[in-house]
Amino acid sequence: MSDSTRSHTDLPPPGEVTASPARRRVIAGGASLLLLCSPWVRAAARSGPPSILAVRVWPAADYTRVTLEHDAPLKYSYFAVKNPDRLVVDIEGIELNAVLKSLANKIGADDPYIKLLRAGNYKPGVVRLVMDLKTEVAPQVFALKPVGEYGHRLVLDIYPAVPADPLMSLLDKREVQGDPMQAAARGDAPTAPEPAPAQTQAQVRGEPRRPVEAAPENPPPQQQVAREAPRKGGKPIVDRLVTVTLDPGHGGEDPGAVGQRGSQEKVVTLAIARRLKAKLDAEPNMRAVLTRDSDFFVPLGTRVQKARRLQADLFVSIHADAWVKPDARGSSVFVLSERGASSAAARYLAQKENDADLVGGVNFGVKDAHLAQTLLDLSQTATNNDSLKLAKAVLKEMGGINTLHKAGVEQAGFAVLKAPDIPSILVETAFISNPEEERRLVDEGYQDQVAEAILRGIKAYFSKNPPLAKSKLARLD
Repeated sequence: MSDSTRSHTDLPPPGEVTASPARRRVIAGGASLLLLCSPWVRAAARSGPPSILAVRVWPAADYTRVTLEHDAPLKYSYFAVKNPDRLVVDIEGIELNAVLKSLANKIGADDPYIKLLRAGNYKPGVVRLVMDLKTEVAPQVFALKPVGEYGHRLVLDIYPAVPADPLMSLLDKREVQGDPMQAAARGDAPTAPEPAPAQTQAQVRGEPRRPVEAAPENPPPQQQVAREAPRKGGKPIVDRLVTVTLDPGHGGEDPGAVGQRGSQEKVVTLAIARRLKAKLDAEPNMRAVLTRDSDFFVPLGTRVQKARRLQADLFVSIHADAWVKPDARGSSVFVLSERGASSAAARYLAQKENDADLVGGVNFGVKDAHLAQTLLDLSQTATNNDSLKLAKAVLKEMGGINTLHKAGVEQAGFAVLKAPDIPSILVETAFISNPEEERRLVDEGYQDQVAEAILRGIKAYFSKNPPLAKSKLARLD
């Protein structure tokens, strides 16, 4: 019997939908590191076979992640089936419980890759998961050990077989919006820049999102394109198109720091990044690209990759700080340090942020030689000098809307700042662990103030450090 036939005939129809257990909240900041043993305590207290505790689905344009959390290690195998496309996962030694029966109810109709997910008893002692797919995919299936308040996790990452080209995505959007850059490239009369799209504000309120731009393996050759559209009050800050990569921290399985009122860092950072993107896109000669535009996890190295593949001029990572005591407050701006952190607190923060890959869940079995070379490249003195100039400009503007945690720019070994050829900064907008600042971080007015301050800092940096002409710039004609 073929695998294709067997998966149809041996799998029972989806079970009845039942309410899934309440999702556990990940504790804020570094305190989560103190709870590494908690899943082991739960496992030691259990009796009987392993059990699936929760299922979480994170759909996004980049990829869809399905996470099965369980209380003990599992033995599993998987294979793909064609005509129609399906992914089949067999899990040994577990029982078909209410959580697994609810799988079919967890896939939304708008999921870009998964049509249906169902589970059933394949044979004694084996539960089979069958994922009906909408298109050809390149799946990754891997296990994660307990970390923080998460127990063991089996992760199903469903990537498209052919990743989207971010440059084509930008081109398509600009053509639809009547982008003045396109007119300049074609030699037409310049037009005024389009205003920020109205849907950006809807996105901040959690309404439907736009697709995130995925990164191509080989970016096409780039050319310098001058924009002729004037801006209010004089000529543009820069005389060629510049790209700013905005990186909302955390996402998906990794909520980041959590405030006393339950506010999650990943939600705040995305809201601010969307607002900042709208402001940058409204500037002549500037465009912004998000490393994520919805609630899904992006590994730290992938965030760097996206910026480099787009030949970004700047990289701005947005976060909300946390400390073990609630009285810590203020905004900070960090750059990469090659010689150690500027303070013990900076070193602690960098370690906490770098641990995001452990919490979010990275398939460390997949290696990228190009990325590894990038992360190990320390010949970035010139880039670090530019990063420091950008950081000082942004810090000055942040000081106009909030108390500064430190008077100067801080330095630490953040993995997300290690692009050797892109000036990169990390902005800690405020302390989400401080009750007063938590209230401000979830306020749309303050979010807009933060976005405006970062924009002013970027423009101030470019006014004193005009971007050089590049032999490779994103081709938009």
